[in-house]
Amino acid sequence: MSLNVTLGRTAALALLLGTVPAQAAITATDAQREAAVEVAESLRYGHYADISFDDDWSEQAFDRYLDLLDGQRAYLLAGDVNDFATLSTTMDDAILDGDLSRPYALYQRYHERAEARLEWLLERIDAGLDFDFDGNRRMALDREDAAWPQRESSLDELWQKRLENAALTLSISDQSPEEVEETLHQRYENQLNRLRQTNAEDVFGLMMAAVTGSIDPHSEYLSPRQSESFDIQMRLSLEGIGALLQADGEYVKVASLVPGGPAEKAGVLKPADRIVGVGQEGEEMVNVVGMRLDDVVDMIRGPKGSVIRLDVVPAQAVDTTRSEVVEITRDTVKLEDQAAQSEVIEVEREDGVHRLGVIEVPAFYVDFDAWQAGEPDYRSTTRDVAKQVERLKDEDVEGIVLDLRNNGGGALQEANSLIGLFIDRGPTVQVRDAEGRISLYGDTDSGTLYDGPLAVLVNRLSASASEIFAGAIQDYGRGLVVGGDTFGKGTVQTLDELNHGQLKLTRAKFYRISGESTQHRGVTPDISFPSLIDPEIIGESSLDNALAWDQVRKVQYRRYGEPERYLDTLRQRHRQRADAHPDFHYLEREAELADRLREQHTSVSLNREQRQREAEAQEAEQLALENQRREALGLEPLEEWADARDEDTEQAQPIDRAQVMESAEILLDYARLDHGLRLADYHD
Repeated sequence: MSLNVTLGRTAALALLLGTVPAQAAITATDAQREAAVEVAESLRYGHYADISFDDDWSEQAFDRYLDLLDGQRAYLLAGDVNDFATLSTTMDDAILDGDLSRPYALYQRYHERAEARLEWLLERIDAGLDFDFDGNRRMALDREDAAWPQRESSLDELWQKRLENAALTLSISDQSPEEVEETLHQRYENQLNRLRQTNAEDVFGLMMAAVTGSIDPHSEYLSPRQSESFDIQMRLSLEGIGALLQADGEYVKVASLVPGGPAEKAGVLKPADRIVGVGQEGEEMVNVVGMRLDDVVDMIRGPKGSVIRLDVVPAQAVDTTRSEVVEITRDTVKLEDQAAQSEVIEVEREDGVHRLGVIEVPAFYVDFDAWQAGEPDYRSTTRDVAKQVERLKDEDVEGIVLDLRNNGGGALQEANSLIGLFIDRGPTVQVRDAEGRISLYGDTDSGTLYDGPLAVLVNRLSASASEIFAGAIQDYGRGLVVGGDTFGKGTVQTLDELNHGQLKLTRAKFYRISGESTQHRGVTPDISFPSLIDPEIIGESSLDNALAWDQVRKVQYRRYGEPERYLDTLRQRHRQRADAHPDFHYLEREAELADRLREQHTSVSLNREQRQREAEAQEAEQLALENQRREALGLEPLEEWADARDEDTEQAQPIDRAQVMESAEILLDYARLDHGLRLADYHD
């Protein structure tokens, strides 16, 4: 179990390094004031969107700043917000002129409120906690849309509930009353110490996050410390768990897993899981709720071969107070771990067994150093996939499925060249810059490596270069796209040096050759599979201020086929198989159940028995659904829902595998329908 004390959205960026006394006012440095002006000018003249720094923008930036400071309305009072209301029309002047005194003063007010609140909590713990956990009180889980409290007494009531909830959570996990008090005292004391170490760099980063985040979610100011961390990641020399993390309110959330990385191999983390605690090998677990993102990242990093323990609230968990501890051995991600792999699978039909190939493509990678050095055998996605295609052709497969699930993208040149394996030269993607100029990229090599039946399997975590590839295959009519809607990341960023830090700036947008943007909407598959990934949590459309979908003029290109002619028949056959397949039936039911539970679960009970009854009822529904699936597959039922996450994936015939098998079934249907129609057209 883990504490679910919902600290404000800020402790994410407020609890940091430095040595500022509690009573000292934090003010901007000359370097920060100069950097603010540089950021403003870069956004105004370099960003893809047409940005006007005016009163409307100021209001957006001010609201976002408040959300970053206190998104759960747990520290600041309405009077505090009113005292700084002029920022709703002057945030633009502040950054254009480099006069950061008022934004810093607002942070100082928040800092004082947060410090006083943590001291208030410690006083109550020191006086002794005396909760009976037998009342009818409940605590709201999300206060983003709540009004700012008018009185301090309202916040006292809120925090009294939060303290009671924290104590109840620890008590349910079998801590004694003495252990509960000790744990909570240490937790809040650590948070208070980190808060008191906040420095001007931390405040500047928070304010710049409000500035850039009010425009789009991918433009971002990087402090000198963050720039160094970014450079390490780009050199792929980082040793850790191989997970991309992002701030999600007061939580740190898993955004995606690095293909071939330790976390992906261990199978214990999934996208949208929330990390609430970090424990080094042989040390106590440290609660990280409310801690800033880069501090959590630093804690998770470590030398190869060492073990990190993470206290995780699973993405599917409805009750955020119910967590589990997982262990991951740190390692370095190697290029070989991201290499494309293939297999031949067999599909049984009335007329016999059919063989189809599947190529898993975890990332669009290229060994840039070897390529630039002119080495003839440098590694790349296209080269590795080409080898697998040749192998599958030698196996006489009747079609090939390219599995791009969880492929977050990578090198654009590899997306272009990979498309070229399946078409005979032609455009692949359009890129439009801020001035409206469109550059056309494509495959210039003549010839096709493989011209047989093709399907592309995608999901919500297929992004960027994966979406370019899937969209091009769909537009060319070169094959089918199956699976789930993709991520919707259709923007291009560059990294610009500032006098103080760096600016990641959105400068361009991707468009398919059909003229449609991949931004926001992603690629819609021809045949959809159910998914447990909530699009309101993962995907471009879930991000604040994401740029909108739009269109440009289509380009001229040659169509290779007309898969749309068969879609009604293919969908009908897929539906028949899915209705009879335990894994697909489970996916649909589980997705419906997860949606219903999320809608219902807006608060938690502070009554011990009621809390346990609600949690047990939810888990009982999930367990019953899982056991229905297992019974249909001839597997032993599970006794507890928690066992489902730890189950041997090979024995359980995981849903991921079912999607691959069904993709092969669909491709076989398509190949036979298309072949039959071509023969009919030939005879006609």
